[in-house]
Amino acid sequence: MTMTSLERVSMALSHREPDRVPVYPILSGVSRNLIGASYKDWALKAEVTAEALIKAQEVFELDCICTLTDLSVEAADFGQKIVYPEMEAAHPDFDNHFIKTLDDFKLIRKVDPRFTPRMSEHIKLCRTLVERKGQEVPVVAFVFGPLGVLAMMRGLQNTMMDLIMHPAEVKEAVNTINEVLLDYCDALIDTGVHAIMLDTLFASKSIMSKTMWQEFEGEYCRKLAKHIHNRNCMVMIHNCGKGIYFDVQIEAMEPEAISFNHLPDDCSSPQELKSKYGHITTLIGMVEPTQAPFMAKALLEKICREQIDLFKKDGGFILATGCEYPCNAPLDGARTIVEAAKKYGQYHQKATSIA
Repeated sequence: MTMTSLERVSMALSHREPDRVPVYPILSGVSRNLIGASYKDWALKAEVTAEALIKAQEVFELDCICTLTDLSVEAADFGQKIVYPEMEAAHPDFDNHFIKTLDDFKLIRKVDPRFTPRMSEHIKLCRTLVERKGQEVPVVAFVFGPLGVLAMMRGLQNTMMDLIMHPAEVKEAVNTINEVLLDYCDALIDTGVHAIMLDTLFASKSIMSKTMWQEFEGEYCRKLAKHIHNRNCMVMIHNCGKGIYFDVQIEAMEPEAISFNHLPDDCSSPQELKSKYGHITTLIGMVEPTQAPFMAKALLEKICREQIDLFKKDGGFILATGCEYPCNAPLDGARTIVEAAKKYGQYHQKATSIA
């Protein structure tokens, strides 16, 4: 019997085998094209974002809705000036960071996310999605981690220098941001979302050492995750960095699922990843998003089938792009990913090898 997306994902998250592998190419900004919306309206108006995300879910039969719009939502409400391009995601004004000097760290103060412009609109988006689709499709609220929010206001290079030269100031700022994120997660959970997905981009070899991440963000994420779990909501992680730190993130946050694009730092192959972590957390990935829209359909289908065969046993796997599907790309690749999950992800059929 065919399951709803909510039933299918719930079983996968419980490490049981549903009717087939759930599938979710992460259609975020590209969804605006399905309703003819401008990128700015899609980013700023909850009713527009909701219409686009629901359209994408229904047209492509996605098994999840994730509310990733851009990584500057939280930073904007602390005071960071944001640029809204026509053809790409909103981002901080890189020539006008909110935190320009060490003295400016004192400008980071607690705000109420229920009333600030962008976070309140995201809360409204989640409420709308839950009301309209939450009985059949899991709705996952996307939240940038506290160190990432700081970097949006300070700049990556300056933030990295501050970690070394001014660690106390960084920790004080991250703690203040985290207190706001706790309130933010409360408001999101109140809408009825099924999970909070924390973006922990800094927890990867591509940015910083494992011990540095543990010191400057890990303990704050631990507090966030514990609070989310105490509210009976699931914790998910998104990290598309190279050499993602599965081990310390699982220890700190006990996530129900991890969305990833590259192998963890301590795994040399997908087989090792499945063996080492597949029974501990649900794996979401790992189709390369920048390549999926542009490769031949047969090749993309082959890649999806290989991943399904590698990861699907005993549940605990959702086939997905490892990060956001390109916002201006053709959508044929997304359709192929979904078709592959339906064709090769059936649990009542034995997986076959690929020639």
